[in-house]
Amino acid sequence: MKNGKGRVLAVLLFSLSLLGFAGPVQSAPKTLVFSAIPDQDQAQLVQRFSKVADYLTNALGVPVKYVPVNSYAAAITAFRNDQVQLAWFGGLSGVRARLLVPGSEAIAQGVEDTEFVSYFIAHSSSGLKPADQLPAELADKTFTFGSKGSTSGRLMPEFYLREAFGKAPEALFSSVGFSGNHSRTIALVQTGAYQVGATNYKVWEEELAAGKIDTSKVSVIWKTPSYPDYQWTIRGDVDVVWGEGFKARVKQALLDMKDPELLNAFPRSGFIEAGNGDYQPILDTAKKIGLID
Repeated sequence: MKNGKGRVLAVLLFSLSLLGFAGPVQSAPKTLVFSAIPDQDQAQLVQRFSKVADYLTNALGVPVKYVPVNSYAAAITAFRNDQVQLAWFGGLSGVRARLLVPGSEAIAQGVEDTEFVSYFIAHSSSGLKPADQLPAELADKTFTFGSKGSTSGRLMPEFYLREAFGKAPEALFSSVGFSGNHSRTIALVQTGAYQVGATNYKVWEEELAAGKIDTSKVSVIWKTPSYPDYQWTIRGDVDVVWGEGFKARVKQALLDMKDPELLNAFPRSGFIEAGNGDYQPILDTAKKIGLID
C-alpha cells in the first residue's frame, strides 16, 4: 500500500511538471525572418541568402530564416505585415516599406550603394553605340525596364529619360515592357526581344564575369549619374520582441560580415552604416515622376 501511494504521488508530481507547476519553462526564441527583393533568378537567391541566414543565426544567437518572395511588392507587403522583420531592399522599395511601417530604419548599405548606377543596354541590331549622353536615336525603339518597383531598373532610368526627352517612356518608345528582374532584362535585350533596356550595373558585371553575356549581341550604351540604392531595413519593434539593443546587434552583425562568399550573395564588397535620410533623394525622385504621391 505504501509503495502504491508513492507511485501515485510520483505520477502526480510528473503530471504537474508537464503542466508547468514544477517551475518556469523557457520558451524558444522567436525566429527572425528576413527577405530580399527578387532582383535576380530566385533559385540562385535562395541558395545564397540561406547562407546569410546561417551567419546571422550564429552572430545573433537567435534562429534566423530567409524567405523568398516573388515580387518587389510582395517584399514590401511582407515587411508591412510583420511576416519579415528585416529586408534587403532597393532604394525605392526601402522608401516605400519605411513609409508603411513607422519606426522602421535603414541600418546598413553596401559600400557600392552610396554611388550606384544603372546601365542602358542595347541589342547590336539597334545600331546604338556607347555615348556620354542618351542618344536621340533611342526614340521609337522597343524598351524594357526591370521590375516596376525597381530603383535601378525603373525609377532612375525613367527619371533620366524624362529629363532628356521631356516625354513619358510610353510616348518615347514604340513599346515598353517590364521584365521583372535585371537578369531577365539582360536576356531579353540579348535575344533581341527588346532593342534597349535598363539594368542594374552590378548584375550586368556579375553576369558578364560568369560568361552569360555575349557582347557581340548586347552592350552598354550609357550609364546614369550615381544615386543611393540598396540597403538593409529593419522594423522598429524588434527590440520589444528580442530584447533591448537587438536592433543594434543586427546592425553590427551586418557591418561585421566579411566572408567573400556571403558578400557575393548581394554582391557587395562590404557593408557600411546607413540611415533613412540617405534615401531622401530616392523619395524626391519618386515623387517627381509620380511613383509616390
